[in-house]
Amino acid sequence: MSGPISQFIEKNYLHFNAAALVDASKAYKVHLEKGGKMMITLAGAMSTAELGISLAEMIRQGKVDIISCTGANLEEDIMNLVAHSHYKRVPNYRDLSPDDEWELLEQGFNRVTDTCIPEEEAFRRIQKHIVKQWKDAQDADTSFLPHEYMYKMLLSGEMEQYYEIDPKNSWMLAAAERNLPIICPGWEDSTMGNIFASYCIKGELKSTTMKSGIDYMVWLSEWYRNNSAGQGVGFYQIGGGIAGDFPICVVPMMYQDLGWHDVPFWAYFCQISDSTTSYGSYSGAVPNEKITWGKLSKETPRFIVESDASIVAPLMFAYILGQ
Repeated sequence: MSGPISQFIEKNYLHFNAAALVDASKAYKVHLEKGGKMMITLAGAMSTAELGISLAEMIRQGKVDIISCTGANLEEDIMNLVAHSHYKRVPNYRDLSPDDEWELLEQGFNRVTDTCIPEEEAFRRIQKHIVKQWKDAQDADTSFLPHEYMYKMLLSGEMEQYYEIDPKNSWMLAAAERNLPIICPGWEDSTMGNIFASYCIKGELKSTTMKSGIDYMVWLSEWYRNNSAGQGVGFYQIGGGIAGDFPICVVPMMYQDLGWHDVPFWAYFCQISDSTTSYGSYSGAVPNEKITWGKLSKETPRFIVESDASIVAPLMFAYILGQ
């Protein structure tokens, strides 16, 4: 039974990018119905765009089996969870002068397009709790992956005192409660990564307390081999960059570098991107290019929706959920 959003999409989305949205959504549903698994990758600032409103429900209903995301998306969903009322929206951001931007900085705001993240309430509120997790691990002479520290912090209940949105709209909280596997390549390129580095420079933490991207790739290779039988694992990519490029390479890495020739290709591929197809651009590369890199097969269902992911992804998730 389809809900009103799905019915609207079926009636109106008949051509061009709209039709690609429908085709990719239907293929996503078929892949899951046949027993396949699905990875979703998050680039850009999708957490600040509040993708959690729709993604959290996808996680709860078992429509996603693993997530790859940037360090920014990992932390910014939690920032939105604990500091939402302190965010500042700037609808006229295109008109801001350098002086206007400087004024925002002096007020403690860091701008992401039309949304300003409050440094004190967001970054620092998380910092004191995540640093405790890091130091506890170091004291116990152990180490964890970046998202595992976030999960420990969320599941401890320490952050509940700060919640400023309905917690059902936090995808990180939904993921933590399900212990959903997360891949977070290049986590160092994030606010929390910078904060961790600062503690290492001060001598209060050792870099080995944090596992790295290599640890993520090693773990992902085992997860992929254990989950790619039958219908296989699909790849749903929001944006471009390292969040997508890193995990998709696990297949050619195993096949070409390890010589494991029984490794299946990714079984479904969809990318939402407004990146213009261009020479040398990974984000703007058409899906067929991935065949030459040993990531997709000739038979892999391939889709690209050339549009704004903040518009497209929630619509596709609603369709997949039958809303």
